[in-house]
Amino acid sequence: MEEKFPSLQNVHFHKAVDAGKTLALLVGKGDVPRVLGYGNKIVKTLAEETGKSIRILEAGVDERKFLEDLFAPLSIVTINKIWLPDGSMETRAILRRRRSLPPPFDVKALKEIALKVRDMTLRVEFAD
Repeated sequence: MEEKFPSLQNVHFHKAVDAGKTLALLVGKGDVPRVLGYGNKIVKTLAEETGKSIRILEAGVDERKFLEDLFAPLSIVTINKIWLPDGSMETRAILRRRRSLPPPFDVKALKEIALKVRDMTLRVEFAD
């Protein structure tokens, strides 16, 4: 793909995380626009070749930026920490729903990606 899309030569690839029908690619800081360039053709090509939905995430960013990238194109209303009785912690993300449409991604797969990438247990809710 680097021959077809030369900007990929400058992208630092960290790792790929597979979660069901979704594949998350972790790239270096500032590399997301290079991967999303070419009118999103790189992501579309990867989706066609793998048969999976593709999420491009930036490695080494803070928690909010990670979640914004994970749940794009929906916007995050708020992020809270929930301490559970057993001493564990969950992160609750409340997303703004677009009209009454279902989310444009598999929420269960994104929760699995957050767990594998950041060891973050997510609780996802939608605000109307």
